[in-house]
Amino acid sequence: MTDVARSPHIPRRRRRQSRWQISPWLYLAPALLTLIVWIYWPLVDAVRLSFYQWNMLPNSPQIFMGWDNYLKIFAVPKFGLALRNTVIYVLGLLPLAVLIPLGIAIYTHDLPARSRNIYRAIIFVPMIIAPVVAAAVWRWLLDPGHGMVNVLIKGLGFDPIKFLGDPKLAIWTIIGITGWKLIGFSTLILSAANANINPSLIEAARMDGASKWEIIRDIRLPLLSSSVLFLVMMTILLGAQWSFTYINVLTGGGPLGSTTNIYYLLWDFGFSSMSVGWSSASAVILFLGFGVLAFGLFRLIDRYSFHDN
Repeated sequence: MTDVARSPHIPRRRRRQSRWQISPWLYLAPALLTLIVWIYWPLVDAVRLSFYQWNMLPNSPQIFMGWDNYLKIFAVPKFGLALRNTVIYVLGLLPLAVLIPLGIAIYTHDLPARSRNIYRAIIFVPMIIAPVVAAAVWRWLLDPGHGMVNVLIKGLGFDPIKFLGDPKLAIWTIIGITGWKLIGFSTLILSAANANINPSLIEAARMDGASKWEIIRDIRLPLLSSSVLFLVMMTILLGAQWSFTYINVLTGGGPLGSTTNIYYLLWDFGFSSMSVGWSSASAVILFLGFGVLAFGLFRLIDRYSFHDN
């Protein structure tokens, strides 16, 4: 009798359980749809197009090339140059995007609140400037004939410097401009992490007679390790990509390809040469290479991050 009495409620309970199982997917549907449309489908299509030759015209045929696109890309001299420049961009941006913001975040933490906010606001201002606008302003400032920077250099009795026209200086100029843009973001991240450190740890160290440097070395730096490693990972994975706008506006990949990196080369293949196959093949190589690198960096973050809890 008990089972018979409960039997009418069983379908209702099952319907309720099935409704709860469907509900999470309904909430996730917009985000999943966005990821599929804007990330995963273009990624799959890029892999497909990397095996074809096509000039992006709707009526032109897509000719299957197999692995020829990959083989030809590795045979192009400027592809190796772009890879080398990409490494230089990443290594050059690490001090500007990690070390200098770390020093600023630690130094400004002990300042009075008003002075600290003024410092951080000034440092963060470049971050809110549109990259194209910033590049246009820097092109005017660094103009070898009438730029303000070279006017000051000539006023000191030196010859004007071709910051964007000298192959030896152009890439470091782009790195400096990109780092100037990123310092505010990195400082904000590290300042927030530094302010989140438990004050009782600092106070206990001071009561034990620890100096300011010992507090930084033994407490602040270990507890900031996860944020520092996160910024290192972001710089390695995205540093060369952040430079794309400045390369495109200021140098166009020159002079003599000295500022071309893998991201600009990918764009050049696709939109200047109209070679979708080469551009897609470059994108796939880039995705696989940085995917392996990201996996290794996540493992390092998990291993070397230090937390106070």
